[in-house]
Amino acid sequence: MSNTPREPSRAPEHADPDDEHLNLWGNGEGDAGPETAEAAGAPTKAARKKHKWPKIFLSALLVAVLLVVGVLFYYFRSVSAALNGVHRDPSLMPDQTAVQPIEPGKPINFVLMGTDGRPGLAGSRSDSLMVAQLSGDRQHLYLVSFLRDMWVTIPANKVVPKDSKAKINAAYSWGGPALTIKTLHRITGVQMDHAVIIDFPGFIALTNEIGGVTVYNPQAGTMDGEHFDQGNITLSGERALKYVRERKDLANGDLDRAARQRTMITAIIEKSMSGGVISNPKKFNDVMQVYAKNTTVDSGLTSANIRKIATSLRLKSGTSIVQVQAPISGFGKSKDGQAYDIVDEQGLSELSSALKQDRMADYVANHPQ
Repeated sequence: MSNTPREPSRAPEHADPDDEHLNLWGNGEGDAGPETAEAAGAPTKAARKKHKWPKIFLSALLVAVLLVVGVLFYYFRSVSAALNGVHRDPSLMPDQTAVQPIEPGKPINFVLMGTDGRPGLAGSRSDSLMVAQLSGDRQHLYLVSFLRDMWVTIPANKVVPKDSKAKINAAYSWGGPALTIKTLHRITGVQMDHAVIIDFPGFIALTNEIGGVTVYNPQAGTMDGEHFDQGNITLSGERALKYVRERKDLANGDLDRAARQRTMITAIIEKSMSGGVISNPKKFNDVMQVYAKNTTVDSGLTSANIRKIATSLRLKSGTSIVQVQAPISGFGKSKDGQAYDIVDEQGLSELSSALKQDRMADYVANHPQ
């Protein structure tokens, strides 16, 4: 046996003294141990954390995607159910077969009619009448009011078998929505594409369901014992209906009432499309169902067409909805004593031209409302 003294064990020359704290080389006391963890291929804590992070991230991403898909599916189902539940009436348009598909980049004209239909009332009249034009670029919606007392020529119909002068709301009484739309086409020369009708109970239900709307009321007034202060007021249900029907104690009568109606419709559209409704699945579904239950549209407004129009919208905010009043030049009285609004023929011609040529922005700029 050799008596040569054995040299003490040493750590490999490349070892860093700081490695002792990581226990890479032994038991923490500097002793050389068995095969190191790294050499054995076992991952360190740092390595394990690195490997776990991508899995955690992917899992979280998957959960987020599933949530988004679930919400979108719910919305799609809600919208589909609501759209399929809308009452469609082929008799609303004068000739549904003559309505042409809307070409991309062309404006769309909707006739909006609010009727005084309600339980206990025989027959209905057009209480408000507007043409809502969605511009060709889909960035603006123009709400054009036609005063119910405008004195116009109404085409021959079953009640009055020849063209005759009368208030425009007589068209609804004599021939319903179809005759009203035919009358609008006659006095403007503008092709009307679709029709939407809502009655008093529907208006009450809708404003209740969306939680009311806040509008600015420029002048105080009272309707059937309900007082409306000047300034910002929040309206819903019966109170909202009274607000849009009041006219007798307003400074400009029917003109001010029409302005209130446009303001309410603007507020309803804004509220229906607000984050508080869109981000709340239950509220969104409820609002869609109320629209479905309380509106009637022409048969050309199929679910597919409504989706197509909706997805083309580029409205940015409430400022994208522009209010316009069809012009009148004064007031008159018929031979049988009816008070009516005299149409401003030149002004109406300019408005009609703007509607036909998709130049409503120019019209509004030249005719401040």
